[in-house]
Amino acid sequence: MPDPDSAPPAGLLADGAHESLRPGTALLRLTTTHERRSILDGAWWPRSRNLAAELPGLISALTERLGPITRIGLDSAAWDDMPTRMSVDDRVVHIDVFSVGDDTALVTRGDQDHFSLLVVPPDASPEAARAAMTEAVRTGSPKQAQQILIDTGTGRTRPAVPATADGPRREDR
Repeated sequence: MPDPDSAPPAGLLADGAHESLRPGTALLRLTTTHERRSILDGAWWPRSRNLAAELPGLISALTERLGPITRIGLDSAAWDDMPTRMSVDDRVVHIDVFSVGDDTALVTRGDQDHFSLLVVPPDASPEAARAAMTEAVRTGSPKQAQQILIDTGTGRTRPAVPATADGPRREDR
């Protein structure tokens, strides 16, 4: 059995589930294993839809666990404003914008190492958010992010906007 206090080999992450919670910041649950047997690698529950306020805490927490983060891909419909890059802890992190509505954040460490996080809506109840985050880090879970949110009663990151006679309606922010 490996010594739990020994560091993993260079370039590898320690196995286990981690929680990061700092006063005034969002909750992050992350599972790091050498074998990736689940669709998701963790979950993030931001406190608001203000990306400028929420993203620095997430990136700092991820950097502590994973190493330097270079990119993060987010669903444009889930956030109020979307910058294309942000400086966090004296490092530039590029922000990719997607309109797929899949309730995830795609995190890139280095050049090619990717992690997928469930994004729990900020207005989720604590019970629903905890249930969704627990399922996201459950080893071997075959569930997509959207299904986890449905199953836990958490809902989508942003509700679907009904179409009007003139076509899709823009959401009021």
